[in-house]
Amino acid sequence: MKSLKHYYKPTPVKWRKLGDALLACAALVGGGALIEYDKLKELYSPEQLKVAIGVTLVVGILGKFLTNFFSDEKAK
Repeated sequence: MKSLKHYYKPTPVKWRKLGDALLACAALVGGGALIEYDKLKELYSPEQLKVAIGVTLVVGILGKFLTNFFSDEKAK
């Protein structure tokens, strides 16, 4: 990860795939947890579930965002 100026430059394929995978996993896990919230409340407290779902979504979204800072161009 270089600097803010690399955000708008093309992202290498491997980093784009990683960011997309993080976002997809977060959507599946977070969405699945929200759908099955009532069943999961029997195993975990509501506070624990909210934290787990929130962390999952934040990691996925932040991971996707941060991978945009990688570029193929070498720093001069």
